[in-house]
Formats: sequence, structure tokens, C-alpha cells
Amino acid sequence: MDARTTRHPGYLVSQRKRKLVEAGFGWHKSVGLLRKLHHGGREKVAWIFAFTRAAYNLVRLRSLLAAAAT
Repeated sequence: MDARTTRHPGYLVSQRKRKLVEAGFGWHKSVGLLRKLHHGGREKVAWIFAFTRAAYNLVRLRSLLAAAAT
């Protein structure tokens, strides 16, 4: 990648936002046990993924509320 891409201010913003997205997927795989599912079928996997996203949102909400209180 050369300076034609990295010189734009949007590139830095994109990299910061990418970090946030990747952190969520990493949490899903490690804590949320989505690295290797033991269930088959689209509906079950979709339900497990939605449940894990909800749990991750609760974890994030706890952190965000603690940061807002300070």
C-alpha cells in the first residue's frame, strides 16, 4: 500500500473503526464460543450468533456506562 491510499484522512478513521469491528468478532470467537460450533443448521447457528451478539452488547454497554459515569 502506498501513500496514495494512506494520505487521506478517511483512511485513519477507517483503520480505527476496523479495530472496533474486529474486536467484536474476536470476542465472539473466543468468549462467545463461535470458533467451533457443535450445532448444525442455518437456524440454530443464526440463533446462537444473535444470542452471542446480544451478550457482547451487554458487555459493551457495561463498559460504556462506566465510562460515561466518570
